[in-house]
Amino acid sequence: MDLRKLKKLIDLVQESGIAELEVTEGEEKVRIARVGQAGQFMAAPPPAVMHPPAAPVLAAPAAVPAEDKIEGHVVKSPMVGTFYRAPSPGAKTFVEMGDKVSPGDTLCIIEAMKLLNEIEADHGGTIKEVYAENGQPVEYGEPLFLIV
Repeated sequence: MDLRKLKKLIDLVQESGIAELEVTEGEEKVRIARVGQAGQFMAAPPPAVMHPPAAPVLAAPAAVPAEDKIEGHVVKSPMVGTFYRAPSPGAKTFVEMGDKVSPGDTLCIIEAMKLLNEIEADHGGTIKEVYAENGQPVEYGEPLFLIV
């Protein structure tokens, strides 16, 4: 399923106030459910695809300073998935703190629904902070990097 469609579905659930939405397209199936009062969302594959024990899709947000105190550009996760700093286990990371990046440079990979999505820098500058932990789940809109 196209990631733009997933984002639209998440926005639809959020705006409409419904608790849960399940969509099937051919053999692909996605379930989006509102979790708790905070309005957090979870998108997960059908239970038959999950491997026990299933880790929760949502993770606690990284410790990020208040938006008004951040000087620079925060790169946020465009989707729910698993954050990876390198293209494969044991490989050199895409970027480290202090590295200079240009728009279009690959910063990380987010695995979502068994698809690897390269996340690119949308601003140039220097990586000042890496908020997400390698191999950990991230949610939509969660801060990943600070570029100054």
